[in-house]
Amino acid sequence: MRLSPEVLPYTGIMPMLIPAFLVINILLFLLYLLRGKRLLVIPLVALIIGFKFFALTFQYNTPEENPEGISVLSYNVRLFNFGMEQDEKKSLTKNSIQWVRDHPADIKCLQEFYQNYTIPTYNSIKQISDGGRYEYKYELMEGTAKRNSYGLAIFSKYPIINGGKVFQNNWTNGAIFTDINIEGDTVRIYNTHLESMNIKADDLNNIEGIKENYRDTFRKLKSGTQTRAKQVEILKDHITSSPYPVIVAGDFNDVPYSYTYFTMKSILNNAYEAAGRGFGFTYNRVLFFLRIDQLFFDNGFTAKNFNTYREVDYSDHYPISAIFQLLQPRPVATDEN
Repeated sequence: MRLSPEVLPYTGIMPMLIPAFLVINILLFLLYLLRGKRLLVIPLVALIIGFKFFALTFQYNTPEENPEGISVLSYNVRLFNFGMEQDEKKSLTKNSIQWVRDHPADIKCLQEFYQNYTIPTYNSIKQISDGGRYEYKYELMEGTAKRNSYGLAIFSKYPIINGGKVFQNNWTNGAIFTDINIEGDTVRIYNTHLESMNIKADDLNNIEGIKENYRDTFRKLKSGTQTRAKQVEILKDHITSSPYPVIVAGDFNDVPYSYTYFTMKSILNNAYEAAGRGFGFTYNRVLFFLRIDQLFFDNGFTAKNFNTYREVDYSDHYPISAIFQLLQPRPVATDEN
């Protein structure tokens, strides 16, 4: 979808219907085929037209075993469950922070990151940095720097030599970057959290909820697609000016058929498409069929494997990771402020 929702607002909602379009036409084709109807030509033509969307929906790549390279984790941690009911919160918080800390990725990009210097359980930076084993770049989006805040964080086993904020909207939405020295080569890592839908999954959990909330849901879908269209253009401009090979991680809050996704695809490759397997769904709620968390990379890398951790259910998103091999080393950057 190459037409911006800023130009035609409702075009941002249309791509969400593509999975239903594919399923309906597959069923019609099989039905007409079994009944020997010539009408099977109609769904067949529709499927041929929509063929490119199949690769965005399902992959069957064979990943390399034990590949070497730069491992990158992306995870929307949902504030490490801060603000949930007390009994459930304590267990989930401990488990989610521990899971992130223990994951062996070289680089960890975390969205909806919660940091609280006054409560040891929520001193996430201290725990995940693991006694200095990981350097970090944390940009707060809301809160107080010396007490508690929300934002975006990047942790790296390799030295971070530069970093900054690309843009910020409100609360946890925005994008940051770091330049990292990996054994003499410099790469740029982006951590992104584009505009959220702000749609409560519980409102869509049954038919009555859908009936009651469809107008508000439709309005939020329209507004969200327009805001993300603006954000992804800012991100694209920043990426194209990078002097170093680029990896982009994050929660894009948009489906793979959207203007957001195709804007990123116009300059980058997608790790799921290159090395993923299965559907790769990343949303851990009633709308389970959404793949909205992504790892993109430029032609300075190849993707050796891709994983979605569907067994990790501490957040409303599943973590994803990939291993990248750097192809074209660049000079090491100098510190910039």
